[in-house]
Amino acid sequence: MKLVDAHIHLSDPEYNGHLTQIITNAKTVGMSALVTNSVDLKTCQNDINIAKQYPDLIYPALGIHPWNVNFLKNDELQETIDFILQQGKKSRLVAIGEIGLDYKYETIWEQQMFVFDKMLHLAEQLCLPVIIHSRGTTDKIVDMLQSYNVKRVLLHWFSHPIETLSKAMDLDYFITEGPPIVYSNGIRDVVRQTPITNLLTETDGPVIYRKKPFDGQLTKPSYIQDVLMAIAEVKNMPVCEVTEQIAKNFEIFFNMKLHA
Repeated sequence: MKLVDAHIHLSDPEYNGHLTQIITNAKTVGMSALVTNSVDLKTCQNDINIAKQYPDLIYPALGIHPWNVNFLKNDELQETIDFILQQGKKSRLVAIGEIGLDYKYETIWEQQMFVFDKMLHLAEQLCLPVIIHSRGTTDKIVDMLQSYNVKRVLLHWFSHPIETLSKAMDLDYFITEGPPIVYSNGIRDVVRQTPITNLLTETDGPVIYRKKPFDGQLTKPSYIQDVLMAIAEVKNMPVCEVTEQIAKNFEIFFNMKLHA
C-alpha cells in the first residue's frame, strides 16, 4: 500500500534533531511520499537539501507562507523567487507552497496580497500546482484563483466555509485533511461531502495534536494510518480502497509516479 503525506514541514525548527527519527518512522509504516512545504527562503533551501538526501521519498514544495511576509528582509522576496525558478528548472520541485492568505494578519494584508500574487505567477511560469493556506480567506482565494492560470489547486486543511467546498469541487480543486478527522465532527463532515477523488492526506507536522490518540506527541508520518482509517469510516469504504485512491490522487495532483 502506498501512503502519502501531501503536507509536512520537515525544515521546521521543531523537527531539528528529529529528522532521522521522522524518516525512519515513514519508512517503517510504508510511506511512499512526503511533500515538505517551505515557508521562507531558508526553508526553501533546506527542503531542497533534505529532498536530495531522500530521493523517491521526500519531494519539495517551495514558497513563502503568509505568516512570514512580515519578516521578509530586503531583497528576500526576489531572492526566493530566483531560487525557486532555479530549482524549477533542475530539481524535483513538485509544487509552489505553502502560500496563501491569512485573515489573522490583516495589518499586512497588502503585503500578503503582493507576495501571494508573486507566488501564483511563479506557479504559472513553472507550470506547477499550488498548495494553499487559507485560514479565514478560503472563499476569497477560490474566487481569486480563477483569474490565474495555475495547473492544479490544493486547499490545505480545508475546514470552512462549507458552502465554498462545492465551488472548489466544481473547479476540480483538491483538499487535504489530517489527524483532526479522527476527532473533529466538522472535518469529518467536510470529508463526507468531498469526492474521494479530490482528497489527499496530510499531517501538517510538526503541528502537535493534543487529543487522543495523538496526545501531544511529536507529529509523525505514521499518523497517516489513523487519517486513512477515519476517512474509510466516514466514507464507508475499505481502508485499502481509500489508500489506493488517495495514492492515485497524489500522482494526478503532483504529476508523478509513486515508487512502491
